[in-house]
Amino acid sequence: MERNVWRKASASGGNGGQCVEVMVTHDAVKVRDTKDAGAGPVHVYTHAEWNAFVDGVKKGEFDL
Repeated sequence: MERNVWRKASASGGNGGQCVEVMVTHDAVKVRDTKDAGAGPVHVYTHAEWNAFVDGVKKGEFDL
């Protein structure tokens, strides 16, 4: 995956800006809300934290 580029899921299409963007850098994964157009907060996670989150999502740990 190319680094230092904000990416949005293609499935988020025309949902009125209700999605997030993710950027992978050398030492972190950054997440922001697309509707803030870059002016809002950016959450920063280590690669280990991000991988644990993605693993939990895949395993259904956050399902309601």
